[in-house]
Amino acid sequence: MTRDELWVCHLGTIPYLDAVALQERIHTRRHAEELPDTLLLLEHPPVYTRGRRSAAEDLPFGEDFYRTKGIEVLATDRGGKLTYHGPGQLVGYPIMHVHDIGVHLRTMESAIVSALAELGIAARSRCAEGPDYTGVWVQDRKIASIGVHVSRGISTHGFAVNVNADLDPFSWVVACGLPGVTMTSIAHELPTEIAVDHAVLRKRMTHHFCAGHGRRPRLVSPDQLGIDRQAVAA
Repeated sequence: MTRDELWVCHLGTIPYLDAVALQERIHTRRHAEELPDTLLLLEHPPVYTRGRRSAAEDLPFGEDFYRTKGIEVLATDRGGKLTYHGPGQLVGYPIMHVHDIGVHLRTMESAIVSALAELGIAARSRCAEGPDYTGVWVQDRKIASIGVHVSRGISTHGFAVNVNADLDPFSWVVACGLPGVTMTSIAHELPTEIAVDHAVLRKRMTHHFCAGHGRRPRLVSPDQLGIDRQAVAA
């Protein structure tokens, strides 16, 4: 491995807690300089995750209601408030050295904005409006959420872009701590006759994320990260 590379691994669909455990193992190896900076790309089964600033009122119907809908409710150590993950999202977890958290967040936002622009979607950051507006927006509709955790100078967690996800679960909660926020997706913003290609978005996100950090992407297998393939769904 070389310092100008950023490793990128596609993991398929993984339960949220399994992905947290994977991040912790890679974080330990990154801190020990056994691995370079790494970006994991994946999806999750339906789950609400509560960030460090999440409040009880973010789940107005009570956790049992959401579980009857087949959606887990889990606490997490990332920043931010409550969000939803589910099929049809592109989730990215950069596990990398971070010298400035603000720059790290803005680089993710810029990469997402650039990738969406190539699909014909004009998106923007609203970071100047406060921490609750971290993420990427299409006009006043939120299309991507961001929340990170940094320990010993190395980041975990990251971003989630709504590709063709079911948006209804966002309407059952106070998403991102913003009452009345409207969530959107790439599929919702594009004309109905245009198919949404997850592989194309992964490729574009990889390119823009790595370019934002001045790195060359290197696609690697789960084996190269020491990940048991039996723990990773295809």
